[in-house]
Amino acid sequence: MTLNQADLSFEDALASALAGTPPEERWLVPLLCSSDEDAPRLYREADRVRQQRVGDDVHLRALIEFSNYCKRNCSYCGLRHDNRRVDRYRMSIEDIERTALEAEELGYRTVVLQSGEDPWYTRDRMSEIIRRIRARTHMAITLSVGERDYDTYRAWREAGADRCLVRIETTDPALFRALHPDDDLEERKRCIVWLRDLGYQLGSGVMVGLPGQTPQMLARDVIWLHEVGAEMIGVGPFIPHPDTPLRQARGGTVEQTLRLVSVLRLAFPWAHLPATTAMGTLDPNGREKALQAGANVMMPNITPVSHRASYQIYPDKICTTDDAKTCASCVSGRLASIGRTIATDPGHVLRGADRQRAPVCDPPRRRLVVLP
Repeated sequence: MTLNQADLSFEDALASALAGTPPEERWLVPLLCSSDEDAPRLYREADRVRQQRVGDDVHLRALIEFSNYCKRNCSYCGLRHDNRRVDRYRMSIEDIERTALEAEELGYRTVVLQSGEDPWYTRDRMSEIIRRIRARTHMAITLSVGERDYDTYRAWREAGADRCLVRIETTDPALFRALHPDDDLEERKRCIVWLRDLGYQLGSGVMVGLPGQTPQMLARDVIWLHEVGAEMIGVGPFIPHPDTPLRQARGGTVEQTLRLVSVLRLAFPWAHLPATTAMGTLDPNGREKALQAGANVMMPNITPVSHRASYQIYPDKICTTDDAKTCASCVSGRLASIGRTIATDPGHVLRGADRQRAPVCDPPRRRLVVLP
């Protein structure tokens, strides 16, 4: 990674970030390019900001990967439409509802409904799923199902969805075209703006270590996410899948991703930042490292084990054989090992005056115990 003459030194860049300076390339790039000697300080400062702003609680989002069908042909994704080696599946409305009920029984306060971009789940079908979960649980509902039209997003919001995630992946037009040959960057941006305007808690995300990606591109991604008002931002390393056009590309690293997680915490002090499964795939302690570099969310997979291995965006994904109860127990132990606690609330985003009312440090209280 290279710096430009206009960029600040690491010390000045970190000082700008900690002073609350709005994201700009001159301080973002030096932090993204921080040396191995400077990076630990970046992580510590981001972790300190995380502790001050959102506390030590980690919000657990129960992930249901309910369909691996996808109409898109993204060049990095193992679920791409033209990959004929995927064992495709769709969960029924009843199975999705049943899995969500199991999540609440295990103590989760949020469920994430994630799939490929699968048109079989129409506006009405997804609305029915959302209404059933809303009627039978007290969990927050997050959607991650790709690009849809405005009226569909509105219908799902009215049905009871609280949050929606559409990953931008990159805001660089040329890189976006290379990654998404059958998609349009401006259309994706429109979808994200629609979600914000409809009152969803807004999620997006980027991939780190993509072929041709530069630190300047990542900095511009951060700036755009800040401008659009992202409140949940997922970042993970690019991991080449053997059944995609990028199978021979060099992947991203845990270290690159940790730098971006920390930069995001400094730029978005109140945001929810996940420690992604991809980090745990590259490094057995990758998620813990992310949690100690600014992250405050984990997304344990509660998809039925019979489907887990078939939802393979990238290869060698962890946690494909453990049942939901085992995953919950594992996550609880991992958090305890780094002195973090499980949140007892749904983890809605803090907006406006709520940020000022939020405690700097959580007071002692009874913790929810995830069943072993």
